[in-house]
Amino acid sequence: MSTPQSNEKHLWVSWDEYHRLIERLALKVHESGWKFDMVLCLARGGVRPGDVFSRIFDVPLAILSTSSYRAEKGTVQGDLDIAKYMTMTKGPLSGKILLLDDLADSGVTLMKVVDHLKQNFAGVTEVKTAVIWTKGSSAFKPDYQMEELPHNPWIHQPFEDYDGLRPHQLAAWIKKGETTK
Repeated sequence: MSTPQSNEKHLWVSWDEYHRLIERLALKVHESGWKFDMVLCLARGGVRPGDVFSRIFDVPLAILSTSSYRAEKGTVQGDLDIAKYMTMTKGPLSGKILLLDDLADSGVTLMKVVDHLKQNFAGVTEVKTAVIWTKGSSAFKPDYQMEELPHNPWIHQPFEDYDGLRPHQLAAWIKKGETTK
């Protein structure tokens, strides 16, 4: 399937583009010379980039669930929820943390999570942030970003195809994908 044409209102991202952007963001962080002890990704949008960063930089991965998109099938931002617990495999959250998400939309999530980390995790000595995209509407400027989007387009990420897919539709979905190759 081909990716639709992007414009000022819509940015369409293919799987290949998505993966290249994550890799280029990792390179940007590496080239900055900043060393971090752990990646903390925000679920759901930061999970795929977080996995890649954890593997490339060979550091532990922690996952923190946050949610602010509830209304209108996830297109209208609501109140931010930060999970009480985070998932990690290596000790408590401490040291230098790279907080990773897919985008800074309003910037509220990143701002509030950075504050949450500073207030609740005494062992955290430094937090830097990285995103693939920063919208012009963002009140927060991440430390690292791949693309700045001044026109605030809706970003259509490749995994959004799964948002409307339900288990009973999988057989037809797979068959359709096999015939388009």
